[in-house]
Amino acid sequence: MNTLNWRSPVVIGIALLALLVLLANMVAIVPETKQAVILRFQQPIGTVNRYREGEAFGRTGAGMVLRVPFADRIIWIDKRVLDIELDNQPVLSTDQLRLEVDAFARFRVVNPLLAAISTGFTSNTEQRVADQLRPILGSALRNELGKRQFAALLSPERGQVMDNIQAGLDRVARQYGVEIVDVRIRHADLPTGSPLESALRRMGTARRQEALTIEAQGQKQAQIIRADADAQAARIYAESFGKDADFYDFYRAMQSYRYSFGADGGEDGRGGTSIILSPRTNDYLREFEGRN
Repeated sequence: MNTLNWRSPVVIGIALLALLVLLANMVAIVPETKQAVILRFQQPIGTVNRYREGEAFGRTGAGMVLRVPFADRIIWIDKRVLDIELDNQPVLSTDQLRLEVDAFARFRVVNPLLAAISTGFTSNTEQRVADQLRPILGSALRNELGKRQFAALLSPERGQVMDNIQAGLDRVARQYGVEIVDVRIRHADLPTGSPLESALRRMGTARRQEALTIEAQGQKQAQIIRADADAQAARIYAESFGKDADFYDFYRAMQSYRYSFGADGGEDGRGGTSIILSPRTNDYLREFEGRN
């Protein structure tokens, strides 16, 4: 019976290969862009290089870590900002316009252990989290845009809409160990064809009604302002003329003369009117006599 020759090149090669396999299972390198959740017999025992706000690159927990061979498993989770795409989401606004909305959200996994637990310790944790958040983003869009008119998306109010959607989505995303960084609407279009033409007609009718309402309110406000101004002018005239009744009579007589004799050229643009009266026998022309 032949004994095992430990000095044989074959035996040495097998031993080195086994040693390399053992070392590979004992040592893992965590890159700066990854977070690691360590499982021992499918039970989480810790995290490595977890995201922390404001941490300096190169001073995180990235680097070499040791693990128990064949007992520990590492779930890798991206540490960078990731995207959720949402295309052709149907939304009904308050002015009964059916919109097709394209939106996206940016998120970051801030609690890798919670994210791994919520997705069942799968290897594609980020994708599973994005798949769970996508319908929630769609629901948040419908709820928020359904409270507003289509014109709100074309005004500065759009920023407030995005903030509300982000806040609502972030509250739900925290359950998955995720922070929502940003939410944006890429497109909000009306569907083509007859629905678009019908929507444009409704929008035109609504804008015309709105213009008529604004014009009526403006006319009402103008009448109120004009009436207040006339009342104030009458009050000022009354207070002024009340201080000198003779001057008031003289002023009104001059105005009457100016109008009657056509001192301004008359309304038809021709010369003034000639009237022959005796100032001594006509009370209307008494101001021409002068005063003592």
